[in-house]
Parts: sequence; C-alpha cells; structure tokens
Amino acid sequence: MVNNFSDFCEELLKSGFSMGGGNDRGIYAVIPFGWNSAPPQSPIVWHTGDPETDPWEWRMRVLKERDDIAYGKVFFGTSGYITREWYPLFLAVRRQGMVFDEWFDEGKASQLERNIYEAVSAGGKMALHEIKSICGIGKEDASRFERTLVNLQRNLFLTMCGQMQKKNKYGEEYGWSSTVFCTVEDFWEDDLSADISSQDAYQKIHDRILKLNPQAAEKTIRKFIQG
Repeated sequence: MVNNFSDFCEELLKSGFSMGGGNDRGIYAVIPFGWNSAPPQSPIVWHTGDPETDPWEWRMRVLKERDDIAYGKVFFGTSGYITREWYPLFLAVRRQGMVFDEWFDEGKASQLERNIYEAVSAGGKMALHEIKSICGIGKEDASRFERTLVNLQRNLFLTMCGQMQKKNKYGEEYGWSSTVFCTVEDFWEDDLSADISSQDAYQKIHDRILKLNPQAAEKTIRKFIQG
C-alpha cells in the first residue's frame, strides 16, 4: 500500500506510467481514488497540502525533486505520469521519430501550436502566463489555447517542468503559481529516441497495461497509448 510520496515514486517506477488524478480511467493509477473515496486505512488524502501524503502536491514535487519521472496532460487529455524508462516507447508511438518542424510540415500541428512550441523552445522554460503574453492570447482565445497546449503535451513536444509565480514591476512575486513548460528534449536533457518501431513500442506498452490491469478494454488501451 502507498503510504507516502516515497512509496508513490517506488510504485510508479515499477509500473512505468500512471493516470494522475485519482481515477484509473480503465487503465491504471498508482493512486486510484479521489479526495472523497480514500480507503479508511489509507493515510493518503487529497488536497490537504501535506507534501508527504497529498497526491495533488506530488505532481509538482516529482518535477522538482526527481529526474526520472515526467508529468503532464498526456493521457485522455488529462494528467498522467511517465517514467524515463517508458518515455521512449511513448515517443516512438506518438511522434514516430519526428521533430516538431517535420510534424508541422506533415500538417499534424496548427499554426498556434507552432507559435507556442517555438516560444517555449526559444525561452527554455516558460510559465503559462508568459506563453499567453508572447503569443498574444486573449480571453476570447482561452479555450483554443488550452486545447492547443494539451495537444502539444499529448504528442510529447512540450511537458510541465514546475511552477512559477508572476512578478510585479518591482520583482515581487504575487498571486497563484503558474505552470511552467519546456520542450521534452530540454526536460530530459538527453535524446530519448529509441531504436524501436512504433508498432513494437505500442505492443510493449499494451502488454504492460494488461499486466497492470488485465480487465483493460482494447479500445481504452488504444486511446491511452496513442494519446
């Protein structure tokens, strides 16, 4: 049973990937329960702010303290974790060896996706509010911007890499923290491309899912792997 952050990381590294929001979505989650459905004996409780026992805190903690776990909106348009060991397989399936320029030239990305990707790539690490400012995103563009940012994460071009507060003209921090993004290559600081076909990578992930959850449906598995 997972009792704390350390246990969570250990289980995640064993599994290779996990849904991130307290719902396994028919696939797998290290923490498969939400804030209102924790087992009576479990010390894990959502949204308490305790960094040891609150899974909501862990999503940013892994990004701050570890170099072998990525977190972002990568499964079903919502959050999930992928370990360094398994990331190359998801890359092989979703990007099929392409860099972003090739992806765009193939017509697989919109101009807004290109604008956002290029802004983050040039900036190294960029907070959500900075991306909006540089790309000229207004309130009327909010929903399109959110979908676009999810697409870039789903296709493993951008990933979350921390949080940052806004600063006023005096350099003082204020307000809620804003999610920071970077390219996948900058996040891992390494080339994670694998010498494996997308078909073979798909099968390896498929087999691991069925090991974690033998009841997983084929349609759900396919959507999970392909993003």
